[in-house]
Amino acid sequence: MTQVQKGWGQKWPAPAKLNLMLRIVGQRADGYHLLQTVFQFIDLCDWISFYPSDDGRVYLQKTLAGVAEADDLTIRAANLLKAETGCELGVCIAVEKNLPMGGGIGGGSSDAATTLVVLNKLWQLNLSTEKLMALGLSLGADVPIFVYGHSAWAEGVGEKLQPIIVPEQWVVIIKPDCHVNTGEIFSAKELTRDSKSITISDFTAGQHQNDCIEVVRQRYPSVQNALVDLSLFSEARLTGTGACVFAQFDSKESATSAYKSLKAKWQVYLAKGINQSPLFSKLQADS
Repeated sequence: MTQVQKGWGQKWPAPAKLNLMLRIVGQRADGYHLLQTVFQFIDLCDWISFYPSDDGRVYLQKTLAGVAEADDLTIRAANLLKAETGCELGVCIAVEKNLPMGGGIGGGSSDAATTLVVLNKLWQLNLSTEKLMALGLSLGADVPIFVYGHSAWAEGVGEKLQPIIVPEQWVVIIKPDCHVNTGEIFSAKELTRDSKSITISDFTAGQHQNDCIEVVRQRYPSVQNALVDLSLFSEARLTGTGACVFAQFDSKESATSAYKSLKAKWQVYLAKGINQSPLFSKLQADS
């Protein structure tokens, strides 16, 4: 059954995301912050292939530098599916890593989500999207949006999602040479935690502040420098807690011009905002 199931050995996309807005509107008793944010995918992707394993083992074709195999989110996602369903099948996972680690654009979370979604199909487990999102949340707060697969307005701790359509603009992203510790930012005394809640129409009208930006730029000079350099071309913004910063452009030409100007100094990416995850575009094309 597993050998002939369509999709084994194919490359499956694990796209990056941007937070187009991030407001912290409160804090729960357990310390988690209550957020409002907008997620949009971009067409930069890791690519993941899955190969059937006859002995029931879950393992990586090649481990990522600095990440123990047992800690890799794709391995954890596959093992979580097995534990949840009692599935006895195995898999060898191959990850082509293109997204920067620790950049705040969701690389590891997206890899985990693609693993959940694709193995649910390949192993014929038939779990619902809602169930996969719940499993994903136990792996990380950003995993559910990648399982969900569409640009979304998010509330709660980021898990309450409703679809939203936002302009699919070109973006230039700078990855500063630092890794922002999300826990450090969210525990900072000076972080704003009482922003007023807004509506989707407020966001659409231009309210897209990120409540983390002042804390991050004060503590990480390279993020501040990236914001300054990128702002020469368009409004520079922070995605999530960073470290990546981004700017949107109305045309590919203007985005490409900024990209070319910045790439001598920075690790920089040129991408297109998209409302539907390429993972789900591929699933639909294959069905």
